[in-house]
Amino acid sequence: MSTKKLGGPCVKLGDHINSDVIIPGRYLTSIDPAELATHAFEPLGKEFQERLLKAKVVVAGKNFGCGSAREQAASCLIGAGIEAVVAESFARVFFRNAINTGLVVVQSSEAVAAIEDGDDVEVDVGSGQIHVNGRSFSFPSYPKSLTHIVEAGGLMPYVAQKLEREAAQR
Repeated sequence: MSTKKLGGPCVKLGDHINSDVIIPGRYLTSIDPAELATHAFEPLGKEFQERLLKAKVVVAGKNFGCGSAREQAASCLIGAGIEAVVAESFARVFFRNAINTGLVVVQSSEAVAAIEDGDDVEVDVGSGQIHVNGRSFSFPSYPKSLTHIVEAGGLMPYVAQKLEREAAQR
């Protein structure tokens, strides 16, 4: 991946955070990340939403993004200014939706255990490291094909760039 470093203050959640909690179904009529962000984690209350808008990283336990297969669960986080999600594990469909929208998602049980709510968390995509409280934790790098998609800002920008390159070569 690139040498991109992401991060800042975090909000920390537990296990099995459902996509219905991330973005309730009644708001799925929108695909605008900024509009969706106003409803992100609405079931957890205004206080949590205010903390989310000050955060740059979401940290969670196991199975983050389980539930419905909605791309808006990832895009609403981007709209809220979230740069990365660090979790013990992800629901498969959320993980792929995050990649498709250009949201960096990384797995590290050790980092999650060490991170406290509100900590400053840095995700160094280039080195595959998470830095928090003077400690570093490794995470598995993406396959090259997914790396290109995330670096492009998501699947649609990736495809557009690829088509432009192909057209320029003709």
